[in-house]
Formats: sequence, C-alpha cells, structure tokens
Amino acid sequence: MKIGIDLGTANTIVFLPKKGIVVNEPSVVAVEVSTNRVIAIGQEAKEMIGKTPSDIKIYRPLKEGVIADYRVTLAILKYFISKVRSFFSLTKPEIIISVPAGISSAEKRAIIDAGLEAGAKNVWPIKEPILAALGAGMPINSSIGNMIVNIGGGTTEIAVISLGGIVTFSSLKVAGDKFDSSIMEYFRRKHNLAIGEQIAEKIKIKISSALIKKNKFETDEITGVDLISGLPKTIKVTSNEIAEAISRDLNEIVNEIKKVISITPPELVADIMNQGIVLSGGGALVKDLDELIHLATKIPVFVAEEPIFCVARGTGIIIEKLENYKRVFNF
Repeated sequence: MKIGIDLGTANTIVFLPKKGIVVNEPSVVAVEVSTNRVIAIGQEAKEMIGKTPSDIKIYRPLKEGVIADYRVTLAILKYFISKVRSFFSLTKPEIIISVPAGISSAEKRAIIDAGLEAGAKNVWPIKEPILAALGAGMPINSSIGNMIVNIGGGTTEIAVISLGGIVTFSSLKVAGDKFDSSIMEYFRRKHNLAIGEQIAEKIKIKISSALIKKNKFETDEITGVDLISGLPKTIKVTSNEIAEAISRDLNEIVNEIKKVISITPPELVADIMNQGIVLSGGGALVKDLDELIHLATKIPVFVAEEPIFCVARGTGIIIEKLENYKRVFNF
C-alpha cells in the first residue's frame, strides 16, 4: 500500500489511491510540558492556539518546510498514518512525502527516518514544486518549460520544470504564516489592536487581496484587545487594509519570481510566456494575486484548481504512475 503525504508547515494532507484526499488537518501538536506528553494533534491542537495554560505548549513540527522538532514530527506522522490505517491491510505502507526543493541531505534523511520510525516500510521524499506542478496538471515530463509558484504556510517555492526535473528554482521564507504575522503587526501599528494568530488567519482567508481597489473592496469585522484601554474592541476592516498589510510580503514573492525568470534559459522563458505561470498552495487563494504577478511580469498567470491540494494530488499521480516519474526520485 502506498500513501501520499503533503507534510506542510500549516497543514498535512494525506492522499490514498482510489480514495483521493482522506485527511486534511493542521500540522500542530499540543504537548504537556511537565510530562512531555502529546495531548492533542491536528485540528484539536490548533483550536488550543492562544488559549493554553502555561503547562501546555503548542508546537508546529515543521518550520519553513523542514523539521524543526524531530519528536513532534514523528508524533504527527504516526497520527496521520494511524488515521488512514483502516483503509489498508496490516502491512507497512510506502510513503511518498513532499519536501522543499532546497532541502539538505541531512534534512532529507531526517524526514526519511521519521517516516520509517512512524511505521512506514519505505519513504520516498519528492520535491514540492514537482508535486505541485503535477497536481496542477502541468506536463512536467515534456521539453516545454513549466513555471510553478507554490505558496505554502512556511515557504514559497518558485521553480521552472522541464523534462521531469527542476531547471531553476528559488525558495523564499515568505508565505502564509508571514502574511498572518504582517496582518497582526498592521493592526497593532495602525489601530492599536492586538489580534491573535487564528483571527489573523481567518481574516486573511476571508477578505485578503493583493491589490488595493478604490470601489471594489470587501469588509468584515474583527475583535481584539485595545492596546490603550486593555479592553476588547471590535473594528470594521476592508480587503484594502489586508492588501496594504501584506504588500511587502507579496512584493518579495514577485521580485523572487522575476529573479528566477532572469536565470532561466531563454528557450524555457519563451515557453513560459506561452504557457503562463501557475500558482498553487494556500497562498494562491489571495484574491487578485494572479493579476499582481501578471502586471509585474507581463506573463499570463493562472491559479490552479483547488490550489491547496495540488501537492497532495501530485503524490497521487506519482503513486499511480511510478514508472513514468522515476526521475523525480533521484536528487
């Protein structure tokens, strides 16, 4: 039995052959400090963020796409494997797992070791941009240049792919989590309002925008703590404010895309002009991000269908057609 796992900084998504996506939960673990015991994983642990007493600590096992805490990563892999065990026999599964394109050999080894210790028979780490491009339906085995921009929780990975391999790439530590931090900082600075991580994430998902627009903006309300009075305060916010809050982060991503294009062979750049740039990952859901990148690069930009699931779908394609994609295992 083979399992595909998109082990993300923000969420972990599990793909099973003939079943599709069977698990999609936050990559979050709650640990009791006094006993060092894991007390909650996934959605249950995420709901504790910002609400725990001093003897419970919340961990995200991955930071910027790589293992920050081996023990907690092991716990989360065991949890997700156990969640899907009912779908297959008692034999140990083989795992195809996503890893950042710029992963070091030591980080790659840590992922493999954690998977084996979690109960896998074999662990096959595959670079995230390859999986994202596959999941977005891009013809990565052809000689045509394909450009994918995968904006996850911890990293944005930009890659040009041709003949089944990555030709040029860059990994940027600016992505969904950084957007949340920037939104929190914006309201602290502009409105003297302290908001939590989960509130920042919710407002980002609901009304985030990449462009400031005079007449076409969305509104919502958020509640936080007034830094002057120390009391709860609710204010109305607009999508233009969210665009302003994350503008520096988005500009970093745009500049990195330009940089990758500048070091890409001219023949492949011509292909990208024809094929366009494809956006995947949860960050691709920021409204008008495709338009912002198009304005900056003059290249057509498309958001993949269900972009948050592209990497997981890519693991499924590898599982089902292993023979066609043997090259992606060699890195």
